[in-house]
Amino acid sequence: MGRLAAPARAWAGSRGGPEPSLLRTRRSWVWNQFFVIEEYAGPEPVLIGKLHSDVDRGEGRTKYLLTGEGAGTVFVIDEATGNIHVTKSLDREEKAQYVLLAQAVDRASNRPLEPPSEFIIKVQDINDNPPIFPLGPYHATVPEMSNVGTSVIQVTAHDADDPSYGNSAKLVYTVLDGLPFFSVDPQTGVVRTAIPNMDRETQEEFLVVIQAKDMGGHMGGLSGSTTVTVTLSDVNDNPPKFPQSLYQFSVVETAGPGTLVGRLRAQDPDLGDNALMAYSILDGEGSEAFSISTDSQGRDGLLTVRKPLDFETRRAYSFRVEATNTLIDPAYLRRGPFKDVASVRVAVQDAPEPPAFTQAAYHLAVPENKAPGTLVGQVSATDLDSPASPIRYSILPHSDLERCFSIEPEDGTIRTAGPLDREARVWHNLTVLATELDSSAQASRVQVAIQTLDENDNAPQLAEPYDTFVCDSAAPSQLIQVIRALDRDEVGNNSRVSFHGPLGPDANFTVRDNQDGSASLLLPSRPAPPRQAPYLVPIELWDWGRPVLSSTATVTVSVCRCRPDGSVASCRPEAQLSPAGLSTGALLAIVTCVGTLLALVVLFVALRRQKQEALMVLEEEDVRENIITYDDEGGGEEDTEAFDISALQNPDGAAPPAPGPPARRDVLPWARAPRQPRPPGPADVAQLLALRLREADEDPSVPPYDSVQVYGYEGRGSSCGSLSSLGSGSEIGGAPGPAEPLDDWGPLFRTLAELYGAKEPPAP
Repeated sequence: MGRLAAPARAWAGSRGGPEPSLLRTRRSWVWNQFFVIEEYAGPEPVLIGKLHSDVDRGEGRTKYLLTGEGAGTVFVIDEATGNIHVTKSLDREEKAQYVLLAQAVDRASNRPLEPPSEFIIKVQDINDNPPIFPLGPYHATVPEMSNVGTSVIQVTAHDADDPSYGNSAKLVYTVLDGLPFFSVDPQTGVVRTAIPNMDRETQEEFLVVIQAKDMGGHMGGLSGSTTVTVTLSDVNDNPPKFPQSLYQFSVVETAGPGTLVGRLRAQDPDLGDNALMAYSILDGEGSEAFSISTDSQGRDGLLTVRKPLDFETRRAYSFRVEATNTLIDPAYLRRGPFKDVASVRVAVQDAPEPPAFTQAAYHLAVPENKAPGTLVGQVSATDLDSPASPIRYSILPHSDLERCFSIEPEDGTIRTAGPLDREARVWHNLTVLATELDSSAQASRVQVAIQTLDENDNAPQLAEPYDTFVCDSAAPSQLIQVIRALDRDEVGNNSRVSFHGPLGPDANFTVRDNQDGSASLLLPSRPAPPRQAPYLVPIELWDWGRPVLSSTATVTVSVCRCRPDGSVASCRPEAQLSPAGLSTGALLAIVTCVGTLLALVVLFVALRRQKQEALMVLEEEDVRENIITYDDEGGGEEDTEAFDISALQNPDGAAPPAPGPPARRDVLPWARAPRQPRPPGPADVAQLLALRLREADEDPSVPPYDSVQVYGYEGRGSSCGSLSSLGSGSEIGGAPGPAEPLDDWGPLFRTLAELYGAKEPPAP
């Protein structure tokens, strides 16, 4: 309870009498701070203090006022007496003190009797809050096999009570659960290991309960607890160990390199990198045929085939395999060695195998140009399962598209099927197939490389056609051209070339052999005589092979007129032979045009002559009926009156034209021109047609167009007369027949003689 203090702050006047107004009067009342115990609860409001001023004479004229934190709600004051009461229980942890203002005023006028004064009401702490662990529960990790006292984690508890008042907030830490493995520092809360060599493989996780108690751990204090989960982390303290001492596997002999044979695993209770292992084969015998590696997880050993196996050669392998930790901690070497060894036995199983060639690849050689059937070489294969079994050999077609070689199916002998040319192809790569006769599925292949050996069968030749020039003013022995030669035969004596040029005093040029496959063409000491045409210099080429081959080549050298600087001015002597003003190209063009015109004229004349000969009768005996089609439209029944039908009759039997107007109705009624008389003598068709054509051209009564008519008259070339029926009517009734009987014409006219009443020839 707060107490009213002596009126130390009251103001009084001076002892010597009245003082000037500048002097401040002494305060007439003062109080100390008040205290209230937290969590105190009574049936009525609790009096915690009293306010009193010296100006209060007890007459009831003074009124006390209270303002500030909690005034009127938490704290109330008696206006007449100044007693202060607390109305409810207070909690220091929520608010430790309250600041208020006190003032004394005149009850009647509310005039302040004293200035307002501030005072504090403090809430006195009691031990009403237990310790708590705001960060709990805790998780910690410590390596296994740690030494005693190794720090694991620090736990911290908080007490909401006032640490400056008593022991309400003084904490002490203890281990409730987790002994004897862990301990805790009573003052700091640091958790440590309490025993050595804790093994993760035995127990990996521990649950430790830590208690914090206030009041210094004495009786009556409040406490709180939390849990700490301690996990032992792994260290490499365990060596690998094979669960069995012997491993047995089997593999077929046809398994290729890299084939998995089996898995081996050495057990290691450690975790992570501490359990990684490497495997190796200790014996050299096993390491040659097999290899072992670690899988992607780093735990298993993968045993694989290293080289091809052969059941007929060896049927089993025995060797030892070692497993070793890849990461070893020196601190735990005393617990080693960190490796283990196991025995492995691999049995090789027999399997059907294809024939095996005696060589992995064959290299044969044969000279070029040999006759077909020349022996090249031989390949050989054996059935490993049954060496006595026969093998059949063949060449795969795609490897010998030109069919240059053949192979004996029984013994594998390879021969040429035709002449070979090394210059066309040096190497022939064949694929030979060997197949078992009793099992066609068992087959194997081998590459056979056949080299075509060179022979001296190509004469040397110039590397390129040489067409050079020399100035007409060149000095003697001047170099004109360097000539190179090539020999398609293989490098060696066969490809060495010698040059021989024109010899004798009349030679216009000199050839000097440079002894390196080239020659120099030089002017002789005597200059070449002038000439219009180029010089053709013959050069003889010889090789050094066996037999020696040679050839002759020609180098064209033109003598040109050169400028002073050595450049060519003119190298076309043919221009000097041409007429003045015309070049060679112009002359050629003129000759070509003239020849083309002549050819066209000859062709036109030939076509005209052929057309005329087709329309005339060349032989009087070859008279026949000709049907000529024309595009004129006929006039129906009246058409017979539009033409002179008498022209179609036999001229000897035709009646003279009737006098009078013309009977044609398709032309104007003009007078018909008189018909010209037929010339005397035997009738000729060509003359008759010409006569009738002239009459039609001169007749003004005919239409103004040409009309091609069909003439049935066949002429008078035969002693039989006309065979047509057109003129037969004139001979009926008295005209004598042909003087020559038809049966005298021969067997070809027998049928015709029978039709005209000739007598049958007497039967033989």
